[in-house]
Amino acid sequence: MTKAEIVKEIAKETGIESTAVLSVVESFMGTVKNHMIAGENVYLRGFGSFILKKRAKKTARNISKNITIEIPEHNIPAFKPSKSFSSKVK
Repeated sequence: MTKAEIVKEIAKETGIESTAVLSVVESFMGTVKNHMIAGENVYLRGFGSFILKKRAKKTARNISKNITIEIPEHNIPAFKPSKSFSSKVK
């Protein structure tokens, strides 16, 4: 499902114009991104959590140049669905 399909379905269900729904959806995504960039998790009760997972520092190899490189510790964005959401998907 794409963003356009989500907007079309919400507009159909609510009777709100597609442009207004698109604005709200984009604003929601921007807010989630901005808070995660700031290092905060976003919790949506009954749906799930947008969380930051910490990856430890590790050593890797660049095979083409045959050198060892250090990958520093960094955060990865992730989504963890709620228990009620997970049980319905199963």
